[in-house]
Amino acid sequence: MYAAGLLIACSCLISESYQRAPFPEQEKDPTFWNTWAQKTLKNALTLQTLNTNKAKNVILFLGDGMGVPTVTATRILKGQLSGHYGEETQLEMDKFPFVSLAKTYNTDAQVPDSAGTATAYLCGVKANEGTLGVSAAAVRSQCNTTKGNEVTSILKWAKDAGKSVGIVTTTRVNHATPSAAYAHCVDRDWYSDNEMPAEALMHGCKDIARQLFENIPNIDVIMGGGRKFMYPQNTSDVEYPTQPKMSGTRKDGRNLVQEWIDKMKDKVFSLDSFPVFNPRFPRVDAVIPGLFEPSELAYELERNNDSDPSLTEMVDVAIKVLKKNQNGFYLLVEGGRIDHGHHEGKAKLALYDAVEMDRAIGRADLLTSIHETLTVVTADHSHVFTFGGYTLRGNSIFGLAPKVSDADQKPFTAISYGNGPGYKIVNGGRENISTVNYESSHYQAQAAVPLLSETHGGDDVAVFAKGPMAHLLHGIHEQNYIPHVMAYAACIGQNQNHCMSSGGTVGLQPAFSSMASVLAVTRFLW
Repeated sequence: MYAAGLLIACSCLISESYQRAPFPEQEKDPTFWNTWAQKTLKNALTLQTLNTNKAKNVILFLGDGMGVPTVTATRILKGQLSGHYGEETQLEMDKFPFVSLAKTYNTDAQVPDSAGTATAYLCGVKANEGTLGVSAAAVRSQCNTTKGNEVTSILKWAKDAGKSVGIVTTTRVNHATPSAAYAHCVDRDWYSDNEMPAEALMHGCKDIARQLFENIPNIDVIMGGGRKFMYPQNTSDVEYPTQPKMSGTRKDGRNLVQEWIDKMKDKVFSLDSFPVFNPRFPRVDAVIPGLFEPSELAYELERNNDSDPSLTEMVDVAIKVLKKNQNGFYLLVEGGRIDHGHHEGKAKLALYDAVEMDRAIGRADLLTSIHETLTVVTADHSHVFTFGGYTLRGNSIFGLAPKVSDADQKPFTAISYGNGPGYKIVNGGRENISTVNYESSHYQAQAAVPLLSETHGGDDVAVFAKGPMAHLLHGIHEQNYIPHVMAYAACIGQNQNHCMSSGGTVGLQPAFSSMASVLAVTRFLW
């Protein structure tokens, strides 16, 4: 009787929501839509004049796990946080004039991981799952396949061209995405020498934290987490001295942070403690290293605003430091915890982090010019995250579908996962979510297949672009195409023959100097 009453009450709530005015009154008038479309058309016509300037600056925003469904849900959430229905809202990335799709598979995986994909969109070559900064000839976890198979990233190409370079992430700075910018490692999990097998150490392979400071020893800005991998084993963490799991991990006894500071001396300032962090340092040349947590930074929903930096704040400082270089800069920005929220099946954590990344994109726009800065926003891969259920206009993105299931007569949320920890069976059937707080930050959305950690998805991801040569990101491309476009626009890396034009524009001559070169490449592809 109680269960029946509960179901009736829940159905009444859903019915009441269903009868609410579903959209703004102005949208009933065709003039509203016609005017909006005409304005959009007028803006589209201006794109006929392509921006072929040379890109002085290049920024890549990488939303880890930010597939197209996540982008759409983020847009709705952003609008609803501002008191709107949400669907009509524009994300900062929505304003970019050029959008394409990238195919995300790894050379050995239909559904990719973040290491192989990072090698693609940073180094320009597709690679095996779990490997960083090495070609597909390298085998995961086999140290002896590293040498000779290293590939370099656009961050190094930019540094070699005299630009300042930076990495900003909400994960550890030696996590998969940032690592491919500087490391050559056959195993993404070799964070410090503590995580490496003895055989790999014996054969001379280096851990990722060590490579951060040795491979490209003059990275100008590094901000994120992961400081425990930089300090000797059992060294107490400055912020969590009583928590052993936060202590240093290195077996070689090295303090990599101090080594770096000693080497750079007056050229850097450390950001180990955010409360003393001041973004206005007029004489600062570099920020090394801003390591704000032993591992990952906090989710945006759980961040301490007084002591922990937001992604937007880190991006603000990074750009202000990097733009001091008259030759320009390259900046990699990762909203890394979007991915972690999805893996936990906690969509609210993931989407709030995605909203914060969009805010950081807006901040970068204010600090740069579209005439000289190429900005690209994309994802490394998607997730098996979705939302549906014929929800009404303005329905809370974390709310219920308007009707109960016609199979088990229980309510369900719009958001669900194809697999993951949200799979629960209660009394032989699907959990009745009307008995739980499905709008809490840590609610695990229901999943179709039980897994301890939800998986990536294999679908294409969106690539948003604006600035010099952004039109080259069009249609559907392999993911490794992205850094080649960025390098072409900035006249760095392997082909620069087109950069001889005067007047600050990039010439549109073919990248290959002769028909013989084209034929040679065509033959190779076949």
